[in-house]
Amino acid sequence: MKSLLRSLAPLPRRIVAAVLLLALLAPGASARQPLAVDADTGVVALSRQQLTPQHWIDLQPDPDRPILDRAAIDAQNARMRALDPAIHDLRALPQPMPAAWVRERIGELSSPPSRPLYDAAGQRIDAATLARLQANLVLDAIPATQPLRYGLVVHRAALRAFPTSLRVFSRIGDTDIDRFQESALFPGDAVVVLHESGDGQWVFVASERYYAWMEKAFVATGSAEQVFGYARKTPYRIVTGPTAFTAYTPEQPQVSRLQLDMGVRVPVLADWPPDAPVNGQQAYTSYVIELPIRDADGRLQLVPALLPRTADSAADYLPLTPRNLIAQAFKFLGERYGWGHDYGTRDCSGFVSEIYRSFGVLVPRNTSAQAVSPALDRIAFDTTDGSAKRMAAVEALQVGDLVYIPGHVMVTLGHDQGLTYMIHDTAGGGWRGPDGKRVSAHLNGVSVTPLEPMLASDTASYVDLITNIQRIR
Repeated sequence: MKSLLRSLAPLPRRIVAAVLLLALLAPGASARQPLAVDADTGVVALSRQQLTPQHWIDLQPDPDRPILDRAAIDAQNARMRALDPAIHDLRALPQPMPAAWVRERIGELSSPPSRPLYDAAGQRIDAATLARLQANLVLDAIPATQPLRYGLVVHRAALRAFPTSLRVFSRIGDTDIDRFQESALFPGDAVVVLHESGDGQWVFVASERYYAWMEKAFVATGSAEQVFGYARKTPYRIVTGPTAFTAYTPEQPQVSRLQLDMGVRVPVLADWPPDAPVNGQQAYTSYVIELPIRDADGRLQLVPALLPRTADSAADYLPLTPRNLIAQAFKFLGERYGWGHDYGTRDCSGFVSEIYRSFGVLVPRNTSAQAVSPALDRIAFDTTDGSAKRMAAVEALQVGDLVYIPGHVMVTLGHDQGLTYMIHDTAGGGWRGPDGKRVSAHLNGVSVTPLEPMLASDTASYVDLITNIQRIR
């Protein structure tokens, strides 16, 4: 295959792609002539040069063209909020809130597990433990109706299927994917508090993209104007690095070394006197930002904090261009895979969400919802669609396009040497080895891979399994 690539190099890219696809799709071809694994990267058909964002930016014919301008992004977000059932308008929730509605939301998430689960030590989760988790839901304690309680998240907070920090797994020894872990919320996210666990340590909340349980200590309640007004404050900073951290301060521990993930928006106190310390530190080397904290009674307060000027942040959402999209995605390269935002990181759909959030673009949280969102430009596939349709769609992929297979999403980087390359946050991956058998890789992080040779099983390629392609344009 390497010699084939060399011989095709002088030809136009479309001809190269067509020849390669015929070679890859020919019966038994991938078994006879598997693509080589690069000696430097250990990944099929991937060189070290392809692990740099500039490589992919240089392949773009117009890397600084606007994919969407600010007005188009605002229109796209409005369409997302209007059309996609995975996006929740917190201001449109029933007031007062009926108990039946709350019970239904909890029931959808916190149903008893139907398969065996194990703890981190490999012990099976017994019936008594599961019964205690169900009892802690205290569904009978939900009042017939209740006024809405609004709040702001004050710390990066795990969203859980049950009101517990117990980590549970499908297989003994496989402790990366906690089946009770759903997602995460971030400082400044708005929520509606719908219910409290029996032990008083957890609350069931509605957020813009999720209903789930979170630790009560990480939400502060206030008026609707306080809560929704926070996101409207100007000026502000947008976190444009994978993470940023506020300055350490013993004077105000709640805002000390606080993790802010990509796309988080924080108000700036622009009129703060330059000679006035913030939490015991002169402020001129930082931006003075305003963050929510929880007082002793659980009420919302807003306090100043310092975001170092060296942190990767911007005065506004970034322009959505091919250059910026590639650069933002590569900022996560090598980060450990974190199912449901576990490990302080993110998973495949969280990776997509945070890249696009740095441009101010709203997408659903999970792959299941992203893949079928009616607010995006969708190409759908089913089991009757053959290789010709799939490969034509792959050849037409553009930078930023989202490619979905069951349970996974990948972001398109571009085409290079007749192959299509993705950047994605993946727990696995595989390809054919020299003997034609599948090599199971444990990438377990944000990775760059070619699409065509990737295998999900001994017989099914990623291309075979594409369910949807979504384009934001």
